[in-house]
Amino acid sequence: MKRIVASLVALSLATPLAAREVTVFAAASLRTALDEVIAAYERETADEVVVSYAGSSALARQIQQGAPADVFLSANVGWMDSLEDAGLLAEGTRTDLLGNALVLVSGTPGDPVILGPETDLVGLLDGGKLAMALVDAVPAGIYGKAALEHLTLWDSVAPQVAQTDNVRAALALVALGAAPFGIVYATDAQAEPRVYARASFPSDSHPPIIYPMAALDGQAQEALPFVSFLKTPEAKTLFESNGFRVLDD
Repeated sequence: MKRIVASLVALSLATPLAAREVTVFAAASLRTALDEVIAAYERETADEVVVSYAGSSALARQIQQGAPADVFLSANVGWMDSLEDAGLLAEGTRTDLLGNALVLVSGTPGDPVILGPETDLVGLLDGGKLAMALVDAVPAGIYGKAALEHLTLWDSVAPQVAQTDNVRAALALVALGAAPFGIVYATDAQAEPRVYARASFPSDSHPPIIYPMAALDGQAQEALPFVSFLKTPEAKTLFESNGFRVLDD
């Protein structure tokens, strides 16, 4: 794989500099950080990056149906695996880029919540809804449901879960006061000043939160400069300032 990437780098260096338009499909939770990274990339190149944010599941399905994406950044490995199994990734370009954490947020400040089997989450909701991304499709919802099941809280709170198409939509429900609590990524809570992180879920209560990225098959040469930029110290600084953990290759 390293030889393939090296060959692609050589090809890109041998190609005269010209403006590229790179189409990126990215998990909704990356919006704030990735917008900053894209702005930095566009300042340093002649390229234009067009990005579509949505739940990883929706984006992966669009790619499977032929959507013209050059790069995919997923919020979990499962949806990237599905594209790789279908032969849709450019060989040698997949890498695990970022890590994240899961938190319980509220729209009002309050005491920290201690999460455990004895937590009265239903009581905390006080008749309101718990905002979550789709629990059987969107990574944040999948992680959140797994964490609640691990803590034996899912069965009691499930009837009060309000599911949304992506994690930023769940965040918005809490920020706007439509739901008193929600489960989102730590980076989402950091990006939204109208919510308060009340608890962090134990890392062993859900699968590791990993954001893989890859160029799509047939687009590696066109996308490689942007893919490479995502691993530069400048991009790393921007991701970390937004609360992400940058993973080593």
